[in-house]
Amino acid sequence: MPASILDFELDPSTLRYVGLGLQRPECILAEPDGSLWVADARGGVAHLQPNGGQRIIAQRHSGHFAGVESEASRYLEGTLPNGLAFAANGDILIANFGTDRLEVMTREGESRVLADHIDGQPIGKVNFVLRDSKNRIWITVSTRIKNWMHALRPDLPDGYIARYVDGAFRIVAEGFHFTNEIRMDAREEYVYVAETTGGCISRLRVYADGSLGEREVFGPSSLGKGAWPDGIAFDNGGNLWGTMVYSDKLFVLSPQGDLRVLLDEGDQDKVDALEQAFFANQVNEQVLFATGKGVAPWMASVTFGGPDLQTLYIGSLRASRIPYFRAPLPGLPMVHWKQSR
Repeated sequence: MPASILDFELDPSTLRYVGLGLQRPECILAEPDGSLWVADARGGVAHLQPNGGQRIIAQRHSGHFAGVESEASRYLEGTLPNGLAFAANGDILIANFGTDRLEVMTREGESRVLADHIDGQPIGKVNFVLRDSKNRIWITVSTRIKNWMHALRPDLPDGYIARYVDGAFRIVAEGFHFTNEIRMDAREEYVYVAETTGGCISRLRVYADGSLGEREVFGPSSLGKGAWPDGIAFDNGGNLWGTMVYSDKLFVLSPQGDLRVLLDEGDQDKVDALEQAFFANQVNEQVLFATGKGVAPWMASVTFGGPDLQTLYIGSLRASRIPYFRAPLPGLPMVHWKQSR
């Protein structure tokens, strides 16, 4: 193990892969027995079994993602299971970025909608779902704009965080730049927020009653050129691992907020073109979909798994398999392992 996480070196040639023919494997849940549950655009999850078996568990099987020729239609329409979490009974909570709702699905595929409105309004582009140790359910909404590509601009802080209270979601914090994944630290004292179009990680104190404190930036005010943070996860040393989606970078922030980019798979010219369009509020399909050509194109999530929680899996939006490697430290034990074994 390196003396500091900032000294860790990741050789791309050492990456291994799991899964075959996956469609938009954005988020990954790992169980102690080696099972992986992976978001899949066929309408549910792919269950990757410890014995090497693989099966699709779908709410309603959809061929839209693979069947359309238009990249924009593929990523804007139809069912798009995104963030995942286990409910206390082992069901799968699905933040569906295509249907704009939070859904819950049994491991046999029976599904129902948990929420699609908030305060009488459509919920928006629900991105991620988190269940904490107190069994509270939190969601992030990236934007209220239906076509999320139109929200890829630096001057639109319409993202928010909501919590499930008395059978409905209530907004507990807002004003984020494309709210993406959220994670809590080991003591659940803070919730950390990936702000994709803000180019930073922010955090808010979590109070006993479930309210949140003021937003503050954790680490650099900008994670650097091509910084579009997406997925995040803590290891047990307090280091925060994360991805940058369109520039295909894997990074880590030390507990002091120091940044190290561990993997950079982006096409620099294409990333530069997207960044220029982004700051000019001119992102279009051509410049956006030209990016994403690395080992996990459009890196989207990081998940610690394996019996010792030291295998780090990388989810993505455009890959058909999942790369993984041995991390220097184990990840934090996830709530669902204690609740649904």
